[in-house]
Amino acid sequence: MHTIAAYKLHPPTRPRQFVPRPRLLRHLDAATEPVLVVSAPPGAGKSVLLADWARALQARDGRVAWLALDAYDNTPARLWAGILSALRPLRPGLPTPPPAGAWTLEAWVEDLLPRLLGALGEGAPLTLVLDGVDGLTDQAALRCLGDFLTALPDGVRAVLATRHLPGAPVPALRARGLAADLGADELRFTPAEAAALLASRPGGPPGERALRELYHLTEGWAAGLCVLGRTPTTSGAGARSGDGARAVADYLGTEVLDRLTTEQRAFLLRTSVLDELSPESCHAVTGSDHAGVLLRELARTVQLLLPSATAPGAYRHHRALRSVLAGLLAAEQPGGAAALHHAAARWCRERQRTTSAVRHFVQAGDSPGAVATVLDAWEEALAGGRTADVARWLGMLPPREVRSDARLCVVAAMTALCEGDPEAAERWLDVARAWPSWQGTVGEGGTVAQAAAVARALVRCLRGEGPVPLGGGDVEGASSLTGWRALACVAQGTALLWQGRTEEADVRLAEAVRDAYGARHTLVLVRALGSRALCAYLAGRPARARALVDQALDAARAEGLTGHFTAAPAQLCRAGLLLDELARTEAAEVLAGATRALTATVHGGEPPLRALAGVIASGLPGGLRGTVPLPAQEEEGAVPQVLGGLIERLRAARPTPAAPLTPRAQDLSPGERRILRALCGPLTLREIAAELHVSRNTVKTQVSAVFRKLGTHSRSGAVARARECGMLRPGPGTAYEASCRRA
Repeated sequence: MHTIAAYKLHPPTRPRQFVPRPRLLRHLDAATEPVLVVSAPPGAGKSVLLADWARALQARDGRVAWLALDAYDNTPARLWAGILSALRPLRPGLPTPPPAGAWTLEAWVEDLLPRLLGALGEGAPLTLVLDGVDGLTDQAALRCLGDFLTALPDGVRAVLATRHLPGAPVPALRARGLAADLGADELRFTPAEAAALLASRPGGPPGERALRELYHLTEGWAAGLCVLGRTPTTSGAGARSGDGARAVADYLGTEVLDRLTTEQRAFLLRTSVLDELSPESCHAVTGSDHAGVLLRELARTVQLLLPSATAPGAYRHHRALRSVLAGLLAAEQPGGAAALHHAAARWCRERQRTTSAVRHFVQAGDSPGAVATVLDAWEEALAGGRTADVARWLGMLPPREVRSDARLCVVAAMTALCEGDPEAAERWLDVARAWPSWQGTVGEGGTVAQAAAVARALVRCLRGEGPVPLGGGDVEGASSLTGWRALACVAQGTALLWQGRTEEADVRLAEAVRDAYGARHTLVLVRALGSRALCAYLAGRPARARALVDQALDAARAEGLTGHFTAAPAQLCRAGLLLDELARTEAAEVLAGATRALTATVHGGEPPLRALAGVIASGLPGGLRGTVPLPAQEEEGAVPQVLGGLIERLRAARPTPAAPLTPRAQDLSPGERRILRALCGPLTLREIAAELHVSRNTVKTQVSAVFRKLGTHSRSGAVARARECGMLRPGPGTAYEASCRRA
């Protein structure tokens, strides 16, 4: 007969740093499944939580049994000696386990298990808490426990606390609705719970900033908060070094790393350089052919490998674990981290994961590799509107590396232009001229000088200045390359547009559209189409302008660029077209979107576009004009002189809205009159469409036309307005219309 230590049969006492967690106690109380699994990494607060809950249950009804398991219980005989000892105070009639050495699976299945289940089912309901189930690795012991959990009698509940994600039979029980889970996400401390936990630390509670940084590092992990919270010097970055960091390293070393195999420990060390752990990326840095198997097993047993939020099937290290692993890697393998970062950088670059590749090259000390990666990827990123990505890559490089390379200066200038900042772009272009690499190649293969010439043309474009001729020098050389030719043409065409030379501008912008399609340059495409729409609008071709606006905004929506300043010309054109149609409310909404896109840039957008926004806004009624956040206008004389005539022509051409005339029946088409009569009745638009044998979209279009012509915005308003004007008169129509007339 095995003797079980008394301390294993009682919940542990509360720690000195204890915070009640009522939200989790409510979760435990609400669970009705016979098996409840509390699974989280070491130090997550499983035992403390369950002990607090067990004491509350004990106070209510006294029917709680507790058993703390450890490595000494890793045999069937020891396991069931402990479970029976825990349960016997609640069920005195439980069977006696066989003597040591006499345990067999046959006796368990045929004798002990049936008698145990029968005795448990005879009394009042009870709860059995097994703390430390992860200590059981013996297959016979696990099988016996699985048999017991699968056959639990009514009224008996088992609560298992484990560091591992549970195996059989829990998944099968979960599928049958017989098992519930309380996992690491739920046990993670909230910021409020973390603040309460650290309120009594030595030296007083941490400040708000220190608390935020502590919480970020620990991710709500209870042990990390407690260990770092006991360190009086912990504040800010100090949480990552000194006594607190050593204490966390000691804890994770004894509770996690020392329990791993040599292969598993080496795997964790080598993969600590990775932001995201997938079987492929782990293979790249470890060379292990079974990296996927190791990764999945470690994720199951070391729950400090967390599922990635961005890549299904991938993981990341818990921040505290990664910090410890990085320190161990530097201590045990000096210089090893650089080689691992190099391997990770090559793997990321091959898969066009540029942000990670640049970071790994920089951390490997390979600046040329990082620069080459940026130069390979920047053009495609800017063309797709991913300006922030390119800015991030440049920010990851050493500042001197960027300033001393003319190619990177041009990249920085183009990035600034895509952010709407011509002044910053010009400063970078000035820096570029000072370096020998001025004659090197950048982008599609043109020289730095050619690319810089196109960039300067774009600077002039964003400032609303005159055009740069395309017929000579560096601009002509760059114009032989599709993407750069598109940029040059959009700069030239925009300048011609603001000079009032709309026909010439449209020719250049059409070339820009063609080349933008060829180069897959979405930013240029959206800008060129929107500028062509303005050409058509200013030339008095509204139908053409409307078609081009639709193309531009469709392209912008496809890449998530509707809020980018390059979409502003198309939005301004749409606002002007709507204003011409007297759809003033919708015009104000579209104009507000355009002005928000302009004011989001560093300098508030191009002066001509700001002026055009003001002209369009002047046609709005006073109440609507106040809803548009107009960008600041240039001071008198600061706007290019050529724009003055254009603004005056726009103002002169803007029709003064006449007082609305009384609508007449002949203002509506026959179909619209039928719809108007149908609106008198109770049918929905779908039912009206069925009655009139037309599509629902046709009905919606005609209803919108009726509302616009009657100057109303609702069905009831349209009917009332039509009656005021004498437009609802009897006439031939469908049976439904006749019923409306009778009504």
